Amino acid sequence: MRTIVIAIDGPAASGKSTTARLVARRLGYLHIDTGAMYRAVTFRVLEEKIPLENADRISALAEKTQLRLEKGENGLRVFVDERDVTEQVRSAQVTRSVSIVSSYQRVRNVLVREQRRMAEGGGVVLEGRDIGTVVLPNADLKIYMIANMPERVKRRQKDLQGAGVDIDGVALEREISERDRLDSTREASPLRKASDAIEVDTSGMSVEDQVEFVVARAKEIIEGGGR
Repeated sequence: MRTIVIAIDGPAASGKSTTARLVARRLGYLHIDTGAMYRAVTFRVLEEKIPLENADRISALAEKTQLRLEKGENGLRVFVDERDVTEQVRSAQVTRSVSIVSSYQRVRNVLVREQRRMAEGGGVVLEGRDIGTVVLPNADLKIYMIANMPERVKRRQKDLQGAGVDIDGVALEREISERDRLDSTREASPLRKASDAIEVDTSGMSVEDQVEFVVARAKEIIEGGGR
């Protein structure tokens, strides 16, 4: 059976990560969380105590850092230089810093090259902020997920509480809004919807409904032979 490339983009806490992971599982595809790759580089930047404004040192670090994504029993595992940093890359400090690190063009060049390599041959679901516009503009299926702010805050709070972090909703809304601003206004590959992407507002949708919607669109393409 034909395998395709699925690109799922959207802002933070719009539902793309969970949906991408479960769509990949349903189709037997590889889930590539590109955000986790940027988080991994950010983790190393913080570990090395490199100032976030030092683009040259950050870019040089990205170029020599070895990244690997691997399927695990409970989801995707993230490896940096052969160390499993799956939990560390989801820390609050990494979350606050990743938009700055990912704004540097040389960092993006390194990771986009790797993401394209991983997508060769199809059978992948990539999620991020510039998959359909920059990384894989010829993806067979492009989805752009959005959600209203109260829903995004609730989702992010739930994720953080699961990691043992308690944060005020008002502060979290400010943090998400600032990340939106940084992601949408950065010079390198800003967050935006591809012209041929299907927009899905997940505010009132269950995770199961989100997954079913994407899987149904994917099967239409797989069985129909077109985009």
